[in-house]
Formats: sequence, C-alpha cells, structure tokens
Amino acid sequence: MEYHGDKTPAAIGRNEAAWRAHASAVARRWLAPMILLAAGGSAHALVIGVTEGVTYRASDSEIEARFALIAEVLSKTLKQPVTIKVLSSYGSAREALKQQQVELAFVHPAHVAFEATKGGGYKGLAWTAGFTEYKVSFLCKDMQPISNWKEMTGKSLVMPDPDSITSVITRAMLREQGLQEGAVKLSNTRYQDAVPFYVQNGFTAYGATASAGVIKAWKTAGGKTCAESRAVPIKQWLMSSKLDATTAATVREALLQLGQSEGGKRALATSSYSGFVAPSVEIEKALTAWLGV
Repeated sequence: MEYHGDKTPAAIGRNEAAWRAHASAVARRWLAPMILLAAGGSAHALVIGVTEGVTYRASDSEIEARFALIAEVLSKTLKQPVTIKVLSSYGSAREALKQQQVELAFVHPAHVAFEATKGGGYKGLAWTAGFTEYKVSFLCKDMQPISNWKEMTGKSLVMPDPDSITSVITRAMLREQGLQEGAVKLSNTRYQDAVPFYVQNGFTAYGATASAGVIKAWKTAGGKTCAESRAVPIKQWLMSSKLDATTAATVREALLQLGQSEGGKRALATSSYSGFVAPSVEIEKALTAWLGV
C-alpha cells in the first residue's frame, strides 16, 4: 500500500493497523459462507409452504404467525434455518408443490395434498390431530336421511368454493351414489357459514358443509342433516421426495413429538392445533381414488 499522508512512525503504525483490521473483516466476510458450505451446507434454509384453505377467513400474516414457533422448533432440531412461505391460493400451492419450491408443506385441503403425493414429488409426513375425521353433512329443513339418492335428481344443492375440500367430497358422495354430473343442480357460495342461509330461505333443497360450528348452529335452530360422507384427513404435512432420509426422519419425529417439550407445547398452542399423528398410506391411496384426484 502506498501512503501519502503523515509519515511519522506513529502515524504509519496507526495506518497499518487500520488496514490490517479492514483486511481481516473482508476475509471474514468472504470466508464465512465457504466455512458454512464446508460444514455441510448448514446455511441452507428449509422452506415450509403453508396453505390453510379458501372457505375460512385468515390473512397471510395471521397464518405465518401461527406457524412461526413450529418453524423455530424445527430450525433448532435440524440446526439450520427454517422459513415459512404462505401459499394463499390453491393455485399458488399447486404451483409451489409442482415446482418443488418448498421442502416441507402444511396443506389444507386434502385433495391438493393428494395431488402432490400422487405425482410422486412429495410424501405424506403427518396428519393433524383432530382433523382426521372430516365429514361433509347435507343440511336440509324437514327431510329424513336420504335412502334413495336418485330422488335428488333435479334438486338443488349449495356448497362452498368449487375447489374446496368440502365441495370435492360432496361431488365424490354424489358419484358414489350413482348420480352423474349435472343430475343435481349444484351452486356455490364462498364461505361455509353462508350455506345454511340458502337452505333456510328455500333457495336450495340441500346445503353441504363440514364445519362443526355451522352444523351445530343449524341443528340447534331445528334444522336436520340428511347425509354424511366418509371421513377424510384434511390438514396434512408433506415432505419433498428430494429430502434425504435423515432430515425427513428428524422432521417427522419432531412434529409427532411436539407435545412432549415445553417449546413444542408453546408452538402447538400458537398454531391452534393439538398435535400431529402418523399418516396411513393405505387410507390416503383409497381416498385419492374416491375423491377423483
């Protein structure tokens, strides 16, 4: 280095010390990523993609906040960063899963999850406790349980968003009973809690919902239910098929054991879920076929 300022010994010493400090800082900045890579890529962040459905009201920031502590637990367990990517629409969720943009995914609804596992890009990791027995009920005002499904021909039925799991299950119920597409007059409303309005006011003969709160309120007011679907696990954790076996096993164990530690309990409380359970590959395959995925 050429120096043109104060050339006294003290000044030169101060200048050289400053440059040594600068050079050391530069070296640290450049070497840090290389050290992390040499240590096995610990700087790589795993991404959790989260989609929470379209028939309930929740903002992206609310959803991210609910999963933040789960991501923190996984990050500490894996000793690497874990981030959250909220997938606000089914379209964005499907695209992210198709392109394998996320290593882990919490997916509601089931048919979007089954699409990803059927394609082979992802595998089932865990089901959400308390959401493994999701059943659609048909609301009706005065009718008895449906015994002859052919009598539904020509009648009207309202259900939530066409791409919601409730609607996918509803269409599976009708197919199962031999009712061809178009036999029942289907209509849609955005949210589950709007379904009873249509039935109560005579706009449709039936209303399809799986919301426990909606069904309870309907029955409390004197309404009836005349059909119920088979059970479907609707909130599922998936893992990319590209994840190595060790990481996959570690994540699975951490999720299934969340309720066993104080940090895990706090994470569950924030998420509003009680825990996660091991999935059944056989049940998922059967439901994938039944739902027409």
